[in-house]
Amino acid sequence: MKVLNWFLVFLGISGLVAVRVFEDQLFYDPFLNFFHEANKHALFPDFDWAKLFVGHLFRFSLNLFFSAVVVQFVFKNKRWTFQAAILITIVFAITFPIYLYCVHTRFEIGYLFSFYMRRFVIQPLILLLIIPMFYYREHWTDLKT
Repeated sequence: MKVLNWFLVFLGISGLVAVRVFEDQLFYDPFLNFFHEANKHALFPDFDWAKLFVGHLFRFSLNLFFSAVVVQFVFKNKRWTFQAAILITIVFAITFPIYLYCVHTRFEIGYLFSFYMRRFVIQPLILLLIIPMFYYREHWTDLKT
């Protein structure tokens, strides 16, 4: 059973990697090339607000699903998986409107600030905090008993 759990964790991580690798084909994001150039003087691309919004929601949904798979099969605790999903959703709910504001103002708030807001929107960075947090939580509970 332990081998199956680690295989499912591997599949979850592979899903997260696949979202990143195939981002050009899967999602509408005209800012991929804009930020890949790493030039704050690059031309601001034309885009469709609706497609951008839906594309980011779709990407968030895939990242959330694969992140939940990873958390579930690392800790085998449905309550913690639900809590992780809520935390990831809260971070997205905070950063997505900020990123949309940055896009609306054509990144006048700052190129690097906009770049990093975008990272929190399109990448499951919060998972890198959740896994150690839950690991510590699991082992702290064991120490107290």
